[in-house]
Amino acid sequence: MGERFAAGYLRKIGYKILEKNYKTDLGEIDLIAEDRGELVFVEVKTRTPDPYLSGSYAVDRKKQYHIMRSAVTYMQRCPGLQPRFDIIELELDRSSGRLTDINHIKNAFWQNEDYARF
Repeated sequence: MGERFAAGYLRKIGYKILEKNYKTDLGEIDLIAEDRGELVFVEVKTRTPDPYLSGSYAVDRKKQYHIMRSAVTYMQRCPGLQPRFDIIELELDRSSGRLTDINHIKNAFWQNEDYARF
């Protein structure tokens, strides 16, 4: 459900959704979108309200590694677009299942290892 909300939000602000749940042997990318010449790889984290822990904390170095490795395979399809790695945190009301907050973190992480040289 969170990925559906996130895709709708991105469309609303002008992004073109290219893929949902893109899977490789190396991992999965929740959403891939295009935004003004950038190829945006989006990790979606859906949580109920928690004042102590946001969803972005779950995107640790290991998760980032898998996202970036998967992104390399997708980027071969889109020469000329610059990569960007975003996180979208969604907060849902536990009882109603309604979306209560969206936090879009652009450039949440970036490659700095040889495996993901762009």
